[in-house]
Amino acid sequence: MIVFDLACVCGYTFEGWFQDRGDFVSQQKASLLVCPECGSRDIRKILSPTRFQSSNSAVPPPVIERSSSPVSPADADKALETLQKFIEENFEDVGADLAKESLKIHYGVAEPRNLRGVTTDSEEKKLQEEGINLLKIPLPVKSPKTN
Repeated sequence: MIVFDLACVCGYTFEGWFQDRGDFVSQQKASLLVCPECGSRDIRKILSPTRFQSSNSAVPPPVIERSSSPVSPADADKALETLQKFIEENFEDVGADLAKESLKIHYGVAEPRNLRGVTTDSEEKKLQEEGINLLKIPLPVKSPKTN
């Protein structure tokens, strides 16, 4: 079984459980997916907490408004620190196994979870061919603490 986060045109979001990705696609094409809130059959797969997105997802990303004032270097450093801490606390570091673990989740072999790690260029290309897009976030390397 595989779980997808789904969204209706009315804005309602919900989970859908499917045998595999093909089962979702066939049910979507046959208009078998119905919004439990409004009854609409215009349902799309959306970005899930695992931070993977299918290339056929039609829900647009949120619009982020730019600030009219420039960001100070100190504020930028603080934001990067906050992001790094969030990723370290909420994503499992699978290192060089990122491609393998991502595919397991994609095909329903492993439970969905947030992952972080590294891939080679060829692994990244294979993931893209499978419909898995990675979000690359370069994080600063923490310097070892000295006493």
